[in-house]
Amino acid sequence: MKRDKLRDMTMEQLVERFASIALDQDHAVRRDQNAKYRRLFWQMEAVEEALKVRSGDQRRVLLQLFNHPNAQVRLAAAKATLAVAPEAARHMLRTIAESREFPHAGDAGMTLVCLERGIFKPT
Repeated sequence: MKRDKLRDMTMEQLVERFASIALDQDHAVRRDQNAKYRRLFWQMEAVEEALKVRSGDQRRVLLQLFNHPNAQVRLAAAKATLAVAPEAARHMLRTIAESREFPHAGDAGMTLVCLERGIFKPT
């Protein structure tokens, strides 16, 4: 989806698009479709950027996805909100890591390790 179209979307539409991409990522991971996952990653980055450039950095709207039934959606939302809601995002990452719902639990755990070591710095 073009960045221009993302700018025209409502906040609700952007949240729905973000969740849809995360669900597609989940399917790609489970089917070992790495190229597809990479394409989806860049699509998700574009949605995050569309939220970030809105007045006041609107990535906080993704916090509502912390209640989503899919672990990949929750994981992606947690990573996307680390810069704007660090405590809530870290709590969600810990919850996913402790869930033992792999592969997402491993990703969440590694994200926490990278945060603690200063390897990953959310912006």
